Amino acid sequence: MVETKPRDVQILPIALDTTVLRSRSWTRLRFEIEYARQRGTTANSFLVRGDQTALIDPPGESFAETYLTELKKRLNLKQLDYVILGHVNPNRAITLQALLDIAPQITFVCSNPGAIALRKALGEQELNILVVRGEETLDLGQGHHLQFIPTPSPRWPDSLCTYDPKTQILYTDKFFGAHICGDQVFDEGWTVFSDDRRYYYDCLMAPHARQVETALDKLADLSVKFYAPGHGPLVRYGLTELTHNYQQWSQQQKSQELSVALLYASAYGNTATLAQAIARGITKAGVGVESINCEIAEPGEIQAAVEKCAGFIMGSPTLGGHAPTPIQTALGIVLSTAAKNKLAGVFGSFGWSGEAIDLIEGKFKDAGYNLGFETIRVKFKPTEVTIKMCEEAGTDFAQALKKAKKVREPRQPATSLEQAVGRIVGSLCIVTSKQEEVASAMLASWVSQATFSPPGLTVAVAKERAIESLMYPGSRFVLNVLAEGNHIGLMKQFLKPFGPAEDRFQGVETETASDGAPILKDALAYIECRIENRMECGDHWLLYAIADNGKVLQQSNALTAVHHRKTGTHY
Repeated sequence: MVETKPRDVQILPIALDTTVLRSRSWTRLRFEIEYARQRGTTANSFLVRGDQTALIDPPGESFAETYLTELKKRLNLKQLDYVILGHVNPNRAITLQALLDIAPQITFVCSNPGAIALRKALGEQELNILVVRGEETLDLGQGHHLQFIPTPSPRWPDSLCTYDPKTQILYTDKFFGAHICGDQVFDEGWTVFSDDRRYYYDCLMAPHARQVETALDKLADLSVKFYAPGHGPLVRYGLTELTHNYQQWSQQQKSQELSVALLYASAYGNTATLAQAIARGITKAGVGVESINCEIAEPGEIQAAVEKCAGFIMGSPTLGGHAPTPIQTALGIVLSTAAKNKLAGVFGSFGWSGEAIDLIEGKFKDAGYNLGFETIRVKFKPTEVTIKMCEEAGTDFAQALKKAKKVREPRQPATSLEQAVGRIVGSLCIVTSKQEEVASAMLASWVSQATFSPPGLTVAVAKERAIESLMYPGSRFVLNVLAEGNHIGLMKQFLKPFGPAEDRFQGVETETASDGAPILKDALAYIECRIENRMECGDHWLLYAIADNGKVLQQSNALTAVHHRKTGTHY
């Protein structure tokens, strides 16, 4: 469980003339898929003092008061020369305005897209802005001659990394982070952060694998002692391994046989949040994503992505009753480029009406495209349930593409090895889990007791399963063991296809476990489990869990239902 503590700012020196200010939130910040592990996060900011002083990446408005209080104890803000922004979002506007009110002499340092976003966020006022495009440097004195490396992506077109050759620190903004909160500033014993860093990559970086590789190439020639990311522990001890992992994970994404072109624009960030959740659902099912922000993409980039993809999804806000001009342009490119046999999808957010979503859906249907999921319409900010629905919609879309590909390919007879592996049997169980308002379930037969002391078991979970996002170390679930003879009804219930966010338990008699997960009353037995470890194994995750509580619900002579397969490659 994540500790319940008040938000605070942890301040420590990390190198010569350099201090980190870690704004710590010990609980989940907001409803976005990247925070789904619910391990808190840190918003890392950095103070570099030479003859002049620079502040890198102040936090968002939820930390503004606490952060500025602590900052003023250590720095006369009238002596603050520069504020360097790795990226700009409206959430930072309150903090930046508060800084300006105290220190109007500040010069902001950001990329050109960042400067545009900054002026929009802070309204009509005179701002001192130093726009950097990659060649410029900033000499703070005493050897702190800062270099800037633009690392744009569809989600963050203004992304900017900063390098200090004096300390050999690379300030990486969104790269190499993790959403986890604790007292540890650096990543000693870095392997304990591996799951968090992989999850962070999968949520935020996987849809932009091509841009991630470009950024890695730009950063490769720098001599770096440690990474200073925007979130989580600073990366010193696991630097080489994490860099290699980013390269490897990006290559894996780019090499997927099937890919989806995910086209969107986002006025206030809500549509981008939906796009992120859909992309997560697609990539976890083993299909690549080419994420394209239509506000910054060239027409040729959109056309190339649509031509090579197996399916495409378009998302839009509604502004003044219409789709933004970049979306209308992209829609025209899609309709004139995409083959009619490609699967399509539509999503979007709106404040009052939602005409843009209806426009796109109507155009796709009129053109003869089949939709891979029911059009997603979200009013105002998405909730946790909405985010989960979008993830499941993305997974359904990817599975439909994989199924279509399989139909086109002749099925090969099972080999003797596959037949032999299929003879391994396992007990039939229903795994159930619930976190806050999100509940899910799956039928499982790859279940086995693993340890006597403590009583432990293993469960294999396919990566594309909806429940997978609830199954991380520290999470809890209930293993409902089915009885031979009366298991068919429950099997059918949990084997049938569910729509995104559809209630898996409708019509099923349940009780509630101590952790809130459903217990199936018709099961032979149930076991309440706590996940200790999770290991990636091909197309599945293998979970090791400790059994904390359990009970046999039926007569003692009832037998456990088992599953017999003909081959080791099909359910």
